[in-house]
Amino acid sequence: MSWVFVILLAAGAFVVATFVLRTPRRGWEAIAAALLLGVAGYALQAHPNLGSAPKAPREDVDARDSALVEARAQVTESGIPPSDRWVIISDALARNGQFAGAAEVLRGAIADDPKNGEAWLAMANALVSHADGVLTPASLYAYRRAAAVAPDHPGPPFFLGLALAQSGRFDEASTLWRRLLAQTPADAPWRAELEGRINQLDAIIAAQRSNPAAR
Repeated sequence: MSWVFVILLAAGAFVVATFVLRTPRRGWEAIAAALLLGVAGYALQAHPNLGSAPKAPREDVDARDSALVEARAQVTESGIPPSDRWVIISDALARNGQFAGAAEVLRGAIADDPKNGEAWLAMANALVSHADGVLTPASLYAYRRAAAVAPDHPGPPFFLGLALAQSGRFDEASTLWRRLLAQTPADAPWRAELEGRINQLDAIIAAQRSNPAAR
């Protein structure tokens, strides 16, 4: 009986994602793959006949995936508008480490609206995470498109700087972030985070210059 419920739940989730939330058709395959992965996980690990055994929650080893999504929401300083309902799905995939699927959903959304800066930014972050934190030509292109669509938006320079720093390009990241800091209002909720990251970069750059062999 539990199998029937799981299959119906997966089918219902697919219908909601594709027709109710109107996810672009290009993202349907990624959504179906994510749901099938969940069903497969249930098949391998579920034991519905076992009694419950409450225990303390363990730390999520993929907490950084969710942190990146939450950081983007903080920097954008806005919720998800009704026209961007696909973000719910792409962010859910990213939170679970399914960055390729998230990027595929976003690719369909961008095809529908090439001027959607939030979509370009979310795609850039997903591509960087998919490459294990390395700034690739594809992700750099997405960051540049996000900046071109919304030149005054803090998101593209903030996360491009983060990607540059993760790729070891500390001087470039520092220059970009300092330029952003100069344009950031004093009461911006993410200003302290930006200042902290700049200080960290300064320490790394200073250490490298004092010890060139450590580069």
